[in-house]
Amino acid sequence: MIICDYHNHTSFSPDSTAAPESMIEQAIRSGLKMICMTDHMDPDYPYPDYDFTFDVNKYFKKHEELRARYGNQITLYTGIELGLQPGIKNELIKLSDEWDWDFVIGSSHLVDHMDPYFPEYWQDKSDYSGILRYFETILENVTEFDNIDVYGHIDYIVRYAPAKAANYSYQKYAEILDEVLKTLISKNIGLELNTAGFKYGLGFPNPHTDILKRYKELGGEILTIGSDGHKPEHLAYDFQKVPDILKECGFEYYTIFKKRQPEFIKV
Repeated sequence: MIICDYHNHTSFSPDSTAAPESMIEQAIRSGLKMICMTDHMDPDYPYPDYDFTFDVNKYFKKHEELRARYGNQITLYTGIELGLQPGIKNELIKLSDEWDWDFVIGSSHLVDHMDPYFPEYWQDKSDYSGILRYFETILENVTEFDNIDVYGHIDYIVRYAPAKAANYSYQKYAEILDEVLKTLISKNIGLELNTAGFKYGLGFPNPHTDILKRYKELGGEILTIGSDGHKPEHLAYDFQKVPDILKECGFEYYTIFKKRQPEFIKV
């Protein structure tokens, strides 16, 4: 059994209306021993209808209240998901270094100032070229940033490609994905196994199990588990599948973070 969810969102993120209390109570009902909330921080997000930032001081105060209320039932860690862009590097470094986070995810949500979630990104791109450009920006980001603990949902873009996973495989992008994985490993930055791929009907987690296997082959060891849940019912989504996936990909352990330090839990 997986005992923790290390990627989820609450109403501190604009794409969630879930009260933090509702997520914690669902985690308790699900039998989790730990939860690390990782609300979105995407400064310079170019779509005015969405403000992917939050008051960090209020966030930490809320987590202290939640620890006092639920601490005898579950362990709460405080995390954040940073939306990486090279142009805001200094702002993100300051944000990650000046606060007492347990865990920092770095993710790519934008490609050339467009979000692949929206159809406009795909108007002049094939599935292949749109996904390839996304992976190119990931390589730019992992080359630029060192102050994150794991890289989030590396092939997240497949959720929103016009054909979704029909035209997608690790092998089509192996050269650039290997460069991404090697760069992460060289910087001691881990990956996450994000089960939202199942929720989106892809039939695999993000990243694809072939990428997880390749990460392990290249020497990667740090692997956190998250649902990317934005609603209580999506917390720990399909976690019952994760132990077999980990073993299939060669992992005997998965990872949690406390005070930015990794700890390994046997599968």
